[in-house]
Amino acid sequence: MIKSFAFILAFVCSVSIFAQNLQSPSGFLGYDIGTKFTRHHQVVDYFEYVEAQLPKQLKLEQYGQTNERRPLLLVYLSSEENMKNLEQIRENNLKNAGVLEGTATANDIAIVWLSYNVHGNEASSTEASMLTVYKLLTKNKEYLKNTVVIIDPCINPDGRDRYVNWYNETSSVPYNIDQQASEHSEPWPGGRPNHYLFDLNRDWAWATQVETQARLKVYNKWLPHIHVDFHEQGINEPYYFAPAAEPFHEVISDWQRDFQTQIGKNHAKYFDAEGWLYFTRERFDLLYPSYGDTYPTYMGAIGMTYEQGGHGRAGLGVLNDEGEVLTLVDRLTHHTTTGISTVEISSQNAKKLNTEFGNYFDNSKLLYKSYVLQGHADKIESLTQLLDKHEISYGFAQGGKVTGFDYWSSKQGQLNTTTNDLVVSTNQPKGKMVKVLFEPNTALSDSLTYDITAWSVPYAYGLGAIASKSNVNTNDKLRNGYATPVSNSSATGYVIEWNSMKDAQFLAELLKNNIKVRFTEKPFTTQGKTYNRGSLIIVRGDNKKVANFDDKVFDIAISNNRTPNAITSGFSTSGPDFGSPDIKLVNAPKIAILSGDYTSSLSYGELWHFFEQQLHYPVTSINTKDLSSTNLSKYNVLVMPDGYYSGFLNEDLTDKIKTWVRSGGKLIAIDGALNSFAGKDDFGLKRNQTEDSIENNQNKTIKYADRERDNTKNLITGAIFKTDVDNTHPLAFGYDDYYFTLKQGNTSYSLLDTGYNVAYLGDSPKNVSGYAGQEALKQLNKSLVFGEQRMGSGSVIYIVDNVMFRSFWENGKLFFVNAVFFVNNNLTEL
Repeated sequence: MIKSFAFILAFVCSVSIFAQNLQSPSGFLGYDIGTKFTRHHQVVDYFEYVEAQLPKQLKLEQYGQTNERRPLLLVYLSSEENMKNLEQIRENNLKNAGVLEGTATANDIAIVWLSYNVHGNEASSTEASMLTVYKLLTKNKEYLKNTVVIIDPCINPDGRDRYVNWYNETSSVPYNIDQQASEHSEPWPGGRPNHYLFDLNRDWAWATQVETQARLKVYNKWLPHIHVDFHEQGINEPYYFAPAAEPFHEVISDWQRDFQTQIGKNHAKYFDAEGWLYFTRERFDLLYPSYGDTYPTYMGAIGMTYEQGGHGRAGLGVLNDEGEVLTLVDRLTHHTTTGISTVEISSQNAKKLNTEFGNYFDNSKLLYKSYVLQGHADKIESLTQLLDKHEISYGFAQGGKVTGFDYWSSKQGQLNTTTNDLVVSTNQPKGKMVKVLFEPNTALSDSLTYDITAWSVPYAYGLGAIASKSNVNTNDKLRNGYATPVSNSSATGYVIEWNSMKDAQFLAELLKNNIKVRFTEKPFTTQGKTYNRGSLIIVRGDNKKVANFDDKVFDIAISNNRTPNAITSGFSTSGPDFGSPDIKLVNAPKIAILSGDYTSSLSYGELWHFFEQQLHYPVTSINTKDLSSTNLSKYNVLVMPDGYYSGFLNEDLTDKIKTWVRSGGKLIAIDGALNSFAGKDDFGLKRNQTEDSIENNQNKTIKYADRERDNTKNLITGAIFKTDVDNTHPLAFGYDDYYFTLKQGNTSYSLLDTGYNVAYLGDSPKNVSGYAGQEALKQLNKSLVFGEQRMGSGSVIYIVDNVMFRSFWENGKLFFVNAVFFVNNNLTEL
């Protein structure tokens, strides 16, 4: 017994000494942490070093890779005993949530996930991640006895290195604290977004980016009890931590609210002792589901945002407006403090966290039990791909009638289902997330919110839907919607309907392979089938020079899951024949997109990602500083992303664009870009104006404290509206005579006097989902959503509501594709 005790004592002492000998980040990196920005590869090096030193307490896992080939890492750390049982702890947690079958054998380990640097230029948090791990393994290792800590040191390595590399090559030595110094002014596009310039903190639910997709795979393997997203805000702000602001989504439990407050009070204890300022319960609410605090919350966690003053402007140190020098050392120290405090209070409440986490997954009180969705097979498949990313279960209807809330009519209705209709039930562990994503209209406890207030998936995917208060029985498998295509070497050509992005991808690949394609502007019937406007026709006679024509067409069709129909004659039963002027050649467009200063980096990134990763069609990016010297005649299409062009589009540049359009060019202006043309000579676009009402005049006497809330009546915070659509116009091919649009603000334009009003709002439009103030609604009367104006031989296409916004409004993307390929399709060369 004495020898055994001596051996154990010696082993414990050796481990303790080994931990004490662990190099701090400063010791390992060779500079005091916070006195330089650490590049991503150095961060990786430090965690690999710690794993090598303490392999029984820390494990590294590469869960993905960015577009620029930087590794995405997770760090697992806990006590040696917990690390030996890590898989059992994980499985127990999923059993507690009902995600895995069986009963958990233990209920006393807290799981805390800390995510750093989702915004690349909020760079202090990655520095803090290293110091946090070091302190947990040395000074605070007692917290690890009943806590598994999972750390993502940098969610956005591409954006962070963009910022860090710029700052390291730009900053003065010593750093300059003057706010006007160049090291406090990032160049476009800044380090905030990822490679494709997406805001990864708005991508959790929509999972459009490789970083998010990789993260969700491992996040769903764990479903932590606590998730913290570390951020930075303006240089004049102190520190923000939980509890969050209203509105809280209604699915958030009383326990989740209460424990946020307990965590906040624990942080306050440490901040008060140091005299550090902080605030809570303001600005940062828990509603929009695609944030790093809300998404985990709807998956059962205590999801929180921590915001440190600083951001990309702060650099290594800056003099703020209060006369205080805010340093990187300050910022990482504060983040380290809240990180350790979070682990501490989680450790103290491990059993309660487990119990309440399990309780969260009781979905018996949810009003709607099933959401039934009906529509084109491509759209159904696209939605199932999103559900698969979140590991949300679904099935397909068995047929029969379903009653409930009808999304299209915004009232009670019924649906005669088929076996191809998708059914998503809330009777599953992730039922509350299902409710959040699918609910027709989110309940708002407060109209002052941080983001959009509507995102309902049926509207976003263009699917008819019924929300039913009853469980709808399902089959498990989707029928194969694509028959194996069969070529016919004696056919005149092949025809395929135009309904979805899948068809657009098929068209894009045909054009890239120099296969000529036509589209019809009028319906026609042939061989017993009617084809609607926009249907694609691949005529053999157009492709005489294409070797192995049939094989090429069908190889492309098979790779895109398309089923072209062989047509034996160009003579139609009714409607235009194949040689009709109403059946036009799709001239492969040469497309340019504006980038750089004055453009919204987010909007440009959405378009860049769309062309490269979704449509797979080549584009040329032209920096705004080069536009004056650019030979526009090399392009058929010029896309202006959302942006702020008032200081850019002078008279000479505007005249250059107009001359190019008149010669046959096609200008596609999106969202804020329209401001540059409204009311200008030769452009038919005008802002919608409403007379000031008596109420508006009374606003002059509103009290100072009430002004912000009073102003909400002029706001539209991401609301959904039902629009009328002229689907005989090429811009709307593939759509019904209505469309649900996501409107992000109150900017409004009148209907075009000369031109085509393709999608628009009529008299007294009402939001079907989301918040819209009374005064803002008045400005939308008879307003444009999408339109085309002819100018000479060319066109200007106005896209008022950005269909590419965060790349999640799937049903809007075909409007943009139509604008590129179909609208006023002119000669290949201008």
